[in-house]
Amino acid sequence: MTSRRLFSKALLSTVAACALGGAAIAAEPAELRESALDYFEVIPSMVPAIEGNAVTREKVELGKMLFFEPRLSASAIISCNTCHNLGMGGDDNLETSIGHGWQKGPRNAPTVLNAVFNEAQFWDGRAEDLKAQAKGPVQAGVEMASTPERVVTVLKSIPEYVDHFKTAFPGEDDPVTFDNMAKAIEAFEATLITPASRFDQFLEGNDTIMTETEMTGLELFIDTGCASCHNGVNVGGTGYYPFGVVEKPGSEVLPPDDKGRFAVTQTASDDYVFRAGPLRNIALTAPYFHSGKVWDLEQAVAIMSSSQLGTELFEDEVKAITAFLQTLTGQEPQVTYPILPVSSTDTPKPAAMIAN
Repeated sequence: MTSRRLFSKALLSTVAACALGGAAIAAEPAELRESALDYFEVIPSMVPAIEGNAVTREKVELGKMLFFEPRLSASAIISCNTCHNLGMGGDDNLETSIGHGWQKGPRNAPTVLNAVFNEAQFWDGRAEDLKAQAKGPVQAGVEMASTPERVVTVLKSIPEYVDHFKTAFPGEDDPVTFDNMAKAIEAFEATLITPASRFDQFLEGNDTIMTETEMTGLELFIDTGCASCHNGVNVGGTGYYPFGVVEKPGSEVLPPDDKGRFAVTQTASDDYVFRAGPLRNIALTAPYFHSGKVWDLEQAVAIMSSSQLGTELFEDEVKAITAFLQTLTGQEPQVTYPILPVSSTDTPKPAAMIAN
């Protein structure tokens, strides 16, 4: 859809809303579905393939253990699941995560659910894939505060882990490596998908699975331009956009010292540019935005409309779009907490939980 058509449809939607004193009536389901399929894709029920990293049962099982393994951190307290809690929507529901030495991280932790569908990882896209992302927090002083050498020493000191690595990476002379740790975690995280949301069922042809308010919200989401950035299988997670295309939000929502993708590219045009947030399961992952300062989903929708679209939505329109976003909650994977192997006398002792 061209920008001119988007503007035209948005204007018509606003006029209709004015006449009705709120959100306009949604299109017929079949017509709305046809329009939606121009922007969105259904989350597949099968685990997607990962280029250069076959997702095998053995690798996934090892990756699950490592995802919950706190000994990957210097303190032996923090695991991947600490900040990406699979029982809490794949994040930690904090403004910003707490890491080594009880330090507060700089940004809100994104959900790990469906992260395999993102174009890149982290708010600024500095990790090209989940394997690269898995290596970052382990080494970050504000997060797990470890090193590749320490991680390998820990894993090699535990015979059961050595056996798991040999099984997951057959034929390798030295399978217990930092890179293979990341590959195993990537393989496990690829299984953390949430298919069969009510929105997916609507896209697949169910005309009655969404309410009229929710369909009105979907129509508004498309017609006002939200879908221009938040599209694809993850309803976002691809493309980089300035936060504040029309009007920058206040400094609390957009901290002036976090310039987003500029830190990665050192390009002036990337000041305050961030990857479009994926909106799948958004109802589970408050607070919102990279700053984590907004706890209410309706407020987040209103901020985005004024900052990104230059439009002040009616209250009924905000509620309708929020209702649509609720339909993006899918079926979460049932993950059994793994029993982790016991340390040996050679396993490095935990470091003191103090900031570096």
